[in-house]
Amino acid sequence: MTTAVVVIARGATLPAAALPILRRSDAVHAASDVDPAAFGVPALGAGPVRDLVLIAGSRKEPKAASLIRAGAKVIEAPVPPLVEAAEVMDRLRSPGGCAWDAIQTHDSLRQYLVEETYELLDAIEEGDRGALREELGDVLLQVLFHSRVAAEDPADPFGIDDVASELVAKLVGRHPHVFAGSPRVDTVEHQNLKWEELKQAEKRRLSIVDGVALGQPAVALAGKLGQRSGRAGIPLDLFPEGSEPAAQLFRVAATARRAGLDPEGELRAVAKQFALDIRDAEQAARDAGLEPTTLEADGWRKFWPS
Repeated sequence: MTTAVVVIARGATLPAAALPILRRSDAVHAASDVDPAAFGVPALGAGPVRDLVLIAGSRKEPKAASLIRAGAKVIEAPVPPLVEAAEVMDRLRSPGGCAWDAIQTHDSLRQYLVEETYELLDAIEEGDRGALREELGDVLLQVLFHSRVAAEDPADPFGIDDVASELVAKLVGRHPHVFAGSPRVDTVEHQNLKWEELKQAEKRRLSIVDGVALGQPAVALAGKLGQRSGRAGIPLDLFPEGSEPAAQLFRVAATARRAGLDPEGELRAVAKQFALDIRDAEQAARDAGLEPTTLEADGWRKFWPS
């Protein structure tokens, strides 16, 4: 029975629980899958492996695996849930994983990204904390899934770490007043202006509407265009003219966004309340012994919530 201890490192990071043992042990060595210099210990040679502490990068490293089979104590930090989520996605997508996951493409996953995003919006609007946590996870799954699909592209592969690195670079680059010692930005309005300036320079946009997602819902799109055009000083009288519903809807949505309102969210709130009113009227009709499907205009007015 060996008295060895195997410490599993993650990169150059050791689990906190291993530190007391490392401090009091005179026989600490590095396995073949870690850099001895990173931990200031010698590499494990070919001698006895009893009564020592072995720092390894994985349980699968040959010496570590041998010690573990012989009964060595193993100390390792739990896998961070975010890393575990990426590993689970990798397993699902790999041979022997999930047949459905394995055949998905960026295109086939589009509908789920849209659905999960709207379910997240619903949880936010309802103030449901449990649903919010769950739906954030479902949106995260879409990011992990698309990143894994992208990693398999033969011409231009990239993975979740590349996605995260690009995000970090973007966040740092767009907040020079936080990370680079630039002059402070004290107001939201000033911040919005600086963001637009940085994005224009960063993406070399030729138009103020470059970067506007034209596939977003129409009311949200009209609002975004109203906001962008407002920042550029385009006057309201240049908005689409006409009395047809589409032109009127555009003007209302674009003007609302310029005024600081979210036309998509405001319209959705009104629509959801209308749906609730319908349900209340239907229930009131049932309580009165009537079938809602038989109601005509006056009947709906009678049972409509005041």
